[in-house]
This record gives sequence, structure tokens and C-alpha cells, in this order.
Amino acid sequence: MKKEIFKVGSQIIKSRLIVGTGKYKNFKQTAEAVKASGADMVTVAVRRVNILDKKKPVLMDYLNPKKIIYLPNTAGCFTSEDALRTLRLAREMGGWKLVKLEVLGDKKTLYPNMIETLKSTKVLVKEGFRVMVYCSDDPIIAKKLEDLGASAIMPLASPIGSGRGIRNKLNLSIIIKNCKVPVIVDAGIGTASDATIAMELGCDGVLINTAIAKAKNPIMMAKSMKHAVIAGRQSYLAGRIKIQKYGNPSSPNKGLI
Repeated sequence: MKKEIFKVGSQIIKSRLIVGTGKYKNFKQTAEAVKASGADMVTVAVRRVNILDKKKPVLMDYLNPKKIIYLPNTAGCFTSEDALRTLRLAREMGGWKLVKLEVLGDKKTLYPNMIETLKSTKVLVKEGFRVMVYCSDDPIIAKKLEDLGASAIMPLASPIGSGRGIRNKLNLSIIIKNCKVPVIVDAGIGTASDATIAMELGCDGVLINTAIAKAKNPIMMAKSMKHAVIAGRQSYLAGRIKIQKYGNPSSPNKGLI
């Protein structure tokens, strides 16, 4: 088998596990978890994570942007205007053009506002950004985002930080089948088995933050997620057996004594 290539836009990513950098005890723990996960891409909330103020701990002192791919995101933005301003700032600060767009609808559910998200995607693509888009698990919306030029579609598995796992396998399967750009499950993963299921469905990758950062042992959980994603991808590529209604003996019936 040829070596698989996971590519978003022009960026080749070695690991299919992408991890967030928020909610950890400190930047030291963040760096240790990222290392244990094997991830080579991390999301960075431009509005929340310090990457500028040298008087305070700076993420870049712990995660070298020359060795780890930084993916600036718009976590905490509730309007298209805020999201656009945040990503334009990220481009000015670090020259980042590969970004993650996230426009939330309300503070309780943290579901994406897809009207604002579609509007933002169109503008960002026109401005030359390569946009990975957090979205609902609606196949029609996902395809529309691809048509607008999104570099990756990132449907939620369940609400952000809920740990409820994948609630709608059918919709995710349809999105995967319909979209030519990478599909990366984002939000709601709680356990290693959730990550494996996402990969077995055929997702190109999984983005995980809370399930690792808020685990009792974040470093151990990061390792667990690393292996879960690898196992799920291998299972998908291997091709599962057909589901049968009744039992099917593993040994042949011929030649029975």
C-alpha cells in the first residue's frame, strides 16, 4: 500500500490527530500533552491564548512554531465581523493563512451560527486564506462550504466540550461521501473509542481538546487518543466485514465429525 498523505490545502500533516491548546493547567502541561499525542498541528485561540505579551508565559516558548503547525482559530467569536477581525490579526502577527473558522451561535449550546459562518468563509477565501471550517453536521451546509472554497470541513460530533461522542453517524457518513476536501470531526469527542469510531466512519482526522486537557491524566489520555486515531484509520482502510442478521460460523461446515 502506498503511504497515505493527509493534506489540507497545501499543508501536509503527518498525524491525523489535531489537538487544541486550551484548558490545560499551564503551557508546560500543554506541551507535554501535545508531545504525547504525536500531533504536529495544534489549534490556537487567538483571543484567549497568549502569543504576544512577553511579560506573561508565551505559548511559543513551549511549542516551537517551526516544529509544530499552528492553526489560529476564532474561538469565542459570535459574529462574522469578530471572526474576520481575529483572523486578519493572526495573519498580521504570524503570517498565518491556514486558519480555523468558528462562529458560535450562543453561549449555552456553543453550536455554530452557520449563516455567519458561510458569510465569513466566502470573505476569507476571497482574501486568500485557506479555511478549515467548524460547522454543524448538516450535509447540505457542509457541501455549500466546500463550494465556497473551504479547505477542510469540520463538523461537530456533539456540542463543544460535552464529551458526548458522535451523535449522528449517518450525517457524518453523508458528509464524508459528498465532500472532496478533508473532513475532520471537531467537538464532542470524549473517549478514545469516540475517536476510533470517527476514523472508522472514514473521517480524515479528529480535533480534540477538552477530552485530553480535562482528563484526570491528560498525558495518558493524549497517548490513548493517538493510538485510537491510528487504529480507527487502519480499521477503515482494512474494510470491515458485512453485518449479518444471524450467526455465521468461523469454521467450515464441511468435514464435520
